[in-house]
Amino acid sequence: MNYDTFIDQVSQRTRAPSERAVELTRAVLETFAERLTGGEVLDLAAQLPKPLQLVLKPSPRTEQADRFGATEFVARVALRADVEEPVARDAVRAVFTTLREAISGGEFDDVATQLPRDYRQLVEPAMAPGATLRRG
Repeated sequence: MNYDTFIDQVSQRTRAPSERAVELTRAVLETFAERLTGGEVLDLAAQLPKPLQLVLKPSPRTEQADRFGATEFVARVALRADVEEPVARDAVRAVFTTLREAISGGEFDDVATQLPRDYRQLVEPAMAPGATLRRG
């Protein structure tokens, strides 16, 4: 999946303009990079378009996963994107669903297994049948 398609999918899912979808995507991926181990961040980034790879670029401080729950994840996204938490929660679901389409199933499973049970409400919509947008 190319960058424009990724952003378009997030835009459609969040019903936000493209510029806002870029901000939301960046906020979710930056937070995700904090939550995953550095190696998993690299594996994920390798399957994404170049502009999104740059967002996920691990640093020495992100080598170890920062352990925080789903509520904190959404709060961090809300702060980064300067939106209310319900908007951030929808954005997280939209980006996870779009990631599911953009990367291999095996890689998505690897990423999902690093997340604790309280993330299910955010990740499961991406795994549900029919979660992908219909291509017209």
